[in-house]
Amino acid sequence: MTTAQHKIGSGFGAHSTADDVLQGIDLTGKLAIVTGGYSGLGLETTRALTKAGARVVVPARRPDVAREAVEGIAGVEVDELDLGDLDSVRAFAERFLASGRTIDIVIDNAGIMACPETRVGPGWEAQFATNHLGHFALVNRLWPAIEPGGARVVSVSSGGHHNSAIRWDDMHWRTGYDKWEAYGQAKTANVLFAVHLDRLGRESGVRAFALHPGGILTPLQRHLAKEEMVERGWIDEDGNLLHPSAFKSPQEGAATQVWAATSPQLAGLGGVYCEDCDIAEVAPADGERTGVRDYAIDTEQAARLWTLSAELTGVNAFA
Repeated sequence: MTTAQHKIGSGFGAHSTADDVLQGIDLTGKLAIVTGGYSGLGLETTRALTKAGARVVVPARRPDVAREAVEGIAGVEVDELDLGDLDSVRAFAERFLASGRTIDIVIDNAGIMACPETRVGPGWEAQFATNHLGHFALVNRLWPAIEPGGARVVSVSSGGHHNSAIRWDDMHWRTGYDKWEAYGQAKTANVLFAVHLDRLGRESGVRAFALHPGGILTPLQRHLAKEEMVERGWIDEDGNLLHPSAFKSPQEGAATQVWAATSPQLAGLGGVYCEDCDIAEVAPADGERTGVRDYAIDTEQAARLWTLSAELTGVNAFA
């Protein structure tokens, strides 16, 4: 397989911060949309982008909580958006498009992880629906504002994509739900989305990237009991990190998505999966959980998922 999935020697690494990768980059006059930009990595992303001069729109399922979280950060506006509700996605996009503004950066950051079996919409599995389908619909509905500015669209995936490819025969887990495999499938979908969006958008100057932010303890773990995190070796019985060096700080965790969204080192590139502020290598055949699995960057699977997602959501900016 011929692929652009090779490190470019960015000069940054696992412990670079969002502020580090933005050194010397002026985002004055730029507009970014950061879903979930009021919590965890999203909040650090919002802070870093505004510090570099960008205006950031934060769509939030809990707008009151979001406004409190971003209070005091200049250049931020909050609006309501529930990614698990396609009517909410449509309403947000309509409100934004009515403002007549164009978009320079979209960071699809919001997500849920390892939740109990939950159904949204017409019975869709919640992780796939929220993490992938909601963002798919959002970007397609915002396309009239994304295309003119030649925006970068950044899809926040995870090393969790190693858990599962797309389950074409049962992607909504009608039987045998496994919360970690369901999370893995949703994160694989995030990568495939970027692969095909980049293919569709590059003639307009729109480029798309996916990424693994690294291991970070944030509110994303809200569905995990303490006992499970102890069992996985993350924390001890008192809630202390057992291996602090194995986890990034939120500032370090936000760095790769900020780098993908802004770095001039990625000019002319797209459709790739990044980690530790560089393009990742393809995962080795021995199953080691580094880099990106080949099924997540397969162009045929990416096109197939796009077609299916358009059918499910009823939205396709390229139809």
